[in-house]
Amino acid sequence: MTTVLSDRDRRKRDDRPDGTFYADPRFVTHADDAFLNRLTALYASVTDPGDRVLDAMSSWVSHLPDTDYQRVVGHGLNEAELAENDRLDEFVVRNFNQDQSLPFADDAFDAVCCALSVQYLQYPGPVFEEFARVLAPGGTIVVSFSNRMFPTKAVRAWRAASMDERADLVERYLDAGGFDVTDRIAERPGQDPFYAAVGTLP
Repeated sequence: MTTVLSDRDRRKRDDRPDGTFYADPRFVTHADDAFLNRLTALYASVTDPGDRVLDAMSSWVSHLPDTDYQRVVGHGLNEAELAENDRLDEFVVRNFNQDQSLPFADDAFDAVCCALSVQYLQYPGPVFEEFARVLAPGGTIVVSFSNRMFPTKAVRAWRAASMDERADLVERYLDAGGFDVTDRIAERPGQDPFYAAVGTLP
C-alpha cells in the first residue's frame, strides 16, 4: 500500500464522515459547459466502442460521449445521484476515504474516469492502486479537475496548492498506482480552467 499524503496533508476542515455531507443528492454540475464539453471530447479521444468503463467518484451525469461502450459502471457516494445517471449500466456506493477497495475482478475495465472529485481523496495511493488492479493491461485512466471544490471536504494538500501543483499531485497519485502519465492538459476553454492527466497501465 502506497502512502502519498501525510496525515497533515489529508486533513479536511470538515472531519465528519463523508456520508453525512453527501447524504442529500446534488443534481448540479461542478464546472461550466465549456469544461464539460472539453472533457467529453477527451473521453472520446482515449476510449473506443466496446470498452468497459468505470466512472469513479461519479454522480448523476458521466459526461461520456455517445460511444457504444460494452459496459459503464458508476461508483460514488450518493445512491440517488447514481440512480439518476442514465449512462450507467450498474453502480456501487462506496466511500473511498473509509474503504479503498472496489468489488470488481482484476482486469474488469478498459478505462477509468475520475472527474472533478480527486481533491476529496484522503488515501489516493491505495485508491489508484485499486484503479490499476481493475484495469486491463494497456487500459487508460483520465483524471480531470478545475478550481472548484467543496473547500471543507477537500484535503489540505489540495487546498494549499496552485493549479499546476495540483496537477503535480495527480501525477504523483498516478505514479503511486503504477501508471505511466501519457498526457497532461492545462487549458481554459471557458471560464473554468480545464486540467486533466491521462495515464496508461503498462
